[in-house]
Amino acid sequence: MKIVLIPAVMLGALAAAPAFAGNKCDVPVAEWQPREALEAKLKSDGWQVRSIKTEDGCYEAYAIDAGGKKVEAYFNPKTFERMGGTSEDSEG
Repeated sequence: MKIVLIPAVMLGALAAAPAFAGNKCDVPVAEWQPREALEAKLKSDGWQVRSIKTEDGCYEAYAIDAGGKKVEAYFNPKTFERMGGTSEDSEG
């Protein structure tokens, strides 16, 4: 019974993960700054921005950071505070 329960709990946690991203950026659209302003900020920080889109109420940026790592990062659309994401070493 324990063997069946553990995968079920893990599957439930993984299914709920996208819902948590939506709670990170609970900002009314009227208070959002333009995505071009986020792009300018990231470029001034040394990032090479590939694209910025809206995802679960946040801005989601795909870029190469100043250290040369590929980044998929979420930002609060009002404050541009980084709300999480992932990065990995670039491959050439």
